[in-house]
Amino acid sequence: MLTKKIIAAVVTTGLLVAAPAAQAKSHRKDTTVKATVALGSKKTVKAKAAAVPCTNTDLMPTAQNVELVRAAILCLHNQIRATAGLPALKDNARLRKAALGQSNDMVVNGYFDHTSLDGDTFVDRIVSAGYTKRNDGWTLGENLAWGTGDLSTAQGVMDAWMNSAGHKANILKKAYREVGIGIRLGVPSDNGVGVTITADFGVKL
Repeated sequence: MLTKKIIAAVVTTGLLVAAPAAQAKSHRKDTTVKATVALGSKKTVKAKAAAVPCTNTDLMPTAQNVELVRAAILCLHNQIRATAGLPALKDNARLRKAALGQSNDMVVNGYFDHTSLDGDTFVDRIVSAGYTKRNDGWTLGENLAWGTGDLSTAQGVMDAWMNSAGHKANILKKAYREVGIGIRLGVPSDNGVGVTITADFGVKL
């Protein structure tokens, strides 16, 4: 089966007055990796989680099982973090709202970027979803992916992210406490195939 993947990552920190990190400039659809990373919190944490087995990691996403795929992606994040001695991420409904909105927007409007066509950054979207206020302290990050075939499964997406330095840095960032995962069937170049996924990470300081 023909498969294709495209992924992108970004992270930024706000301390009282938030300033988004510089966004990647390339909009080419054939780019395989696009990552922008800024320094985040240096705070250390104590690990308490233990790795747990994850189910449904090889499911091909459909309208009937998209929630199972989302749960599998969250489980894989926490499995990886536990193996590295990091605390588990909790699912956050407001981060999920921001993430799903971005996945939907990219598929509907045919682009793939952390900045929407109207200029909203991932920080703008997360603030608008009510996760935090712009002038509060926070660290936020975002991973993007779209894939078809085997690369649209939870395991396929996580493998792609973990093989990219920027995405791996978000997944293994000690500071993060919460995540929202938004999954939309379809990809920016064809809404009839594959899946587009946004993972929004956060911690309120």
